[in-house]
Amino acid sequence: MNNKQIKNLKEISVLPLKVKLLIALKYGFLIGLTIVFLIPLVWTLSGSFKPSGRIFTLPIQWIPATFHWENYANLLDRFPFFRFALNSLVLVGFNMVFTIISSLLVAYGFARFRHPWNQKLFIFVLATMMIPPQVTLIPQFLIFSKLGWVDSYLPLIVPNLFGNAFNIFLMRQFIMGIPRSLDESAYMDGANSFKILTKIIVPLCMPVIITIGVFTFNSNWNDFMGPLIYLSTQAKYPLQLALYTLDAGRQGITDFGMLFAASIVALIPPMFLFVFLQKHVMAGIKIGGSIKG
Repeated sequence: MNNKQIKNLKEISVLPLKVKLLIALKYGFLIGLTIVFLIPLVWTLSGSFKPSGRIFTLPIQWIPATFHWENYANLLDRFPFFRFALNSLVLVGFNMVFTIISSLLVAYGFARFRHPWNQKLFIFVLATMMIPPQVTLIPQFLIFSKLGWVDSYLPLIVPNLFGNAFNIFLMRQFIMGIPRSLDESAYMDGANSFKILTKIIVPLCMPVIITIGVFTFNSNWNDFMGPLIYLSTQAKYPLQLALYTLDAGRQGITDFGMLFAASIVALIPPMFLFVFLQKHVMAGIKIGGSIKG
């Protein structure tokens, strides 16, 4: 245990009994919720080491008697996993770059440039978050169809060139917490707005940039509906849509063991990304969401 943990334990030890009980109940409730949310993941992980015929047996055998590693071997032999994962990485890479750049530019404009319509335009941008995606689904498809973009990655990438309302809000709040005196000093040294953005704002905004990058990675890596609507060539499928081809509707008999193994492997990149960057993500959300504008 480190010094901080020891200090926290000492502080708890001197609290009244009623407060200690409330803390115990709070943590017990959180631990219980964690266990409930982990049950599907543990079941999927357990099923990935079983033959298909023994996954749905009752009572559930949480720890397989024999670990069938062939589910993972079959995944690589019978399923072009790395090809589909590469497609997902292409989509994720472009969307992360475009989303971060476009959201940063718009947020910088709202945070640093003043004009009569600034606040009204910002409220209008935030209002777009209240529009359900189902409302714009058909109009978007018709537009992209007229442009001849169906069965390409363009409908899944181009919209990110225009920013995202939530990301713009998060970045704007973060930038507003950066003292304007830094901008003024840079202006006196002859720097223009673009140089201030790249040399001052961007380095200081790394926590929120990483946060948005992680959110964008997760949303695009796990996106199923967009590729399902716009892609028809199987070779272009990203990983989440390609997993659908393992279903019985496509190949007649579902190999659930291999399907569960594929689901676990597909979960690894976003999970590790969040684990390694969670400090930056928490800092970006805490600072960006706590600054009033």
